[in-house]
Formats: sequence, structure tokens, C-alpha cells
Amino acid sequence: MSMFSRRLPPHADINALTRALARRRAEGAPVVDLTESNPTRAGIDYPRDLLRGLADPAALRYEPHALGLPSAREAIARDHGRRGVAVDPGRVVLTASTSEAYTWLFKLLCDPGTSVLVPRPSYPLFEHLTRLEGVCATPFELEYHGRWDIDFTTLASAPVTTRAVIIVSPNNPTGSFVSARDIQRLSALCRDRGWALIVDEVFADYPLEADAPLTDIAARSDVLAFTLGGLSKSAGLPQLKLGWIVVGGPPAARDAALAGLEVVADSFLSVASPVQLAAAGLLECAAAIRAQIHERTRANLAMLRDAARSFAACEVLRTEGGWSAVMRVPATRSEEQLVLDLLEHEGILVHPGYFFDFQHEAFVVASLLPPPDVFRDASKRLLRFALS
Repeated sequence: MSMFSRRLPPHADINALTRALARRRAEGAPVVDLTESNPTRAGIDYPRDLLRGLADPAALRYEPHALGLPSAREAIARDHGRRGVAVDPGRVVLTASTSEAYTWLFKLLCDPGTSVLVPRPSYPLFEHLTRLEGVCATPFELEYHGRWDIDFTTLASAPVTTRAVIIVSPNNPTGSFVSARDIQRLSALCRDRGWALIVDEVFADYPLEADAPLTDIAARSDVLAFTLGGLSKSAGLPQLKLGWIVVGGPPAARDAALAGLEVVADSFLSVASPVQLAAAGLLECAAAIRAQIHERTRANLAMLRDAARSFAACEVLRTEGGWSAVMRVPATRSEEQLVLDLLEHEGILVHPGYFFDFQHEAFVVASLLPPPDVFRDASKRLLRFALS
């Protein structure tokens, strides 16, 4: 019998790509990392005095507020206004990260053994976060027919234990924004079945191939809904550990959820005072950082599309937003073998589609964050190699 909880996800086995990467780096061989998702390592130019607000002397006095300092909540609510929506600061809850926001919502909404619905393909962290909370992650499918849409037939058979449905908009890595039509259908399902709607919008500031995408869904929702955001993506500052939840929906359900989240938040008080005090200044500076990241991702996606024209058997799927691009390549070998061979022979690291639970092969996923000169060369070599 193990002395550890069954909630702990399996973690002893290291996958073949991770082992191959470790060997290559140990040998000192070069690696072009097209999985890079950390903007602080991508050559983005940050203002030299960006972190001055973290030295505010007021942080020397500890005055905890369970839902977050009022000044920080007000700053976040104001920041949402640039996307054309009014957010009440009283409906903003601060967290130390988006991952923590998920765990708090699972604590709020779910009993052990109940279920949340998660999109597939999408970010693999959901399996870990749900399991650590004793919650079951039940997938529903996204289907690609020129764009990614929800397959509602896979939602129809959701377990009776379902408490919430998670949407990532734009999704990672498919880059798909949820459409207004799909939100209407999802809201109807939530209303009929008593589900809450959790919408991760951390990449919402980075539209690419989308016209007027729907954002700030919780603030517009007529069912209990939660929008997740954070400095990690909106300001390119993952190291400062500030996320948030915007709570929306019918007043009675919304207020009850806020009261419950206050109990959860008060049990942890995890958000550091310095970053809360600095939040207003950081969000003011964020526009210049976002602009650089946005220009980088747009330029790299355009280069990738241009390169793909020379490789007719490879397809760059529609990328409505975010920091990643999905490529469909010939299934001449398994995805795992393809990415291993690519790393060995070209020194290029990409994610295979199965990392994100794509249901058939062959897909590869590349970050759009690397410097353009690096990305231009690596993307051409990647596409050429996929056909070899």
C-alpha cells in the first residue's frame, strides 16, 4: 500500500521526448525550442522600471483581504474596460495563478468524485488539477472543419455528477475562440442541468485570425459563470503570480459564489501584498508588453503560413488567437517518432499533438513566441522534415 494519496497524478515515468531533450542538452548540442511559452525568455523588451511598484513601503504592513486588496480589484476591473465591458470590482477575486483559480472553483463547486467537463484537445494540466482535487475530468470534443467548434453530441452524454463545464477561449493550443452561437447553446445546457460555466480567457488579448471575438463571458452571462485571467499572459509576467476570477450570472447565484470563494480564499490568503499593491501600475505598463507579444505572434504566424505554401502536404490550421499554431502533417510515422527524429536530426523541439489529446495523428504544435529570425528558419526546416 502506498503512503501517498491516490489523488497524486502518476509522475514517475519520464516520456521519451523529455529524455531525448535532456540527453541532447547534456551533450551541449543546440536546441531550437519551438515549445517556448515563457515570454520572459523570448526576447521581449520589458520596461526597466517595470517592477518599481513592488517596492511600495505599504507592503511592509500586512493587511489581508480574502478576495484581494480593493485597489488591485479595482485596477483589474478597470483593465477589463478596454475590451468594452463593465466589471464590478466587487465581483473580482484575486488568486496567485490561473491554476489556483481552477482549484478554488473546484473546491467551491465540486464534491469528491463529481465531474467537470473539459475540452479535448486542450491543455493537459486539467487532468492534474482535477485529480489533485479529487474531481473527475470528463472530456468533450472540439472538432475542426475549417475552424474549431464544440461537438455538442459529446456534451449530451455528460455524467449526472457533472458540476461545471470548462471552456478555454482562445483554446490552448488550437487557438479557437468560443463562438457566440456555442456560448448560447452552452448557457442553455448549464441552465437546464445546473452546471456552472468556467471560461479561461488568459489568451483573450491576443486575437490572430478572428473577427471581433467574444470575450469577458462571465460579465455578460445569464448563468453562473467565471472568467479567469492573469498577469502571466495579459502582461507577459508569469513570475509575478497574480491571477483573478470574474464572477457573473444571476445575482443570487453570483453572490452566493462570491461568499463561498471568500471562505476558500480566506483559508489560503495566497496572493502576496507587493504584487497586489503594484497591480494598477503593472496593468498600465502591460499594454506595451502585450503589443510586442501580439506583433511577434502575428508575424510568426504569417511567416509560418507563407512557409507552408511550399509544402502542400502540410496544413497550418486556423489560429484565431493565442501563442501557438497547430500543423497537420503527413502521418508517415507516429507523432512521437516524428518529434524525436526532428529533435535528433534538426535540433528542433516541438510538441506532438498527443500531448494535448488530439484524437488522431499527425499534428505538431509550435509556439509563436520565439524571435522571428529563429522562428523563420526553424519553421521551414520543420515543414521540410515532416515530409521526409
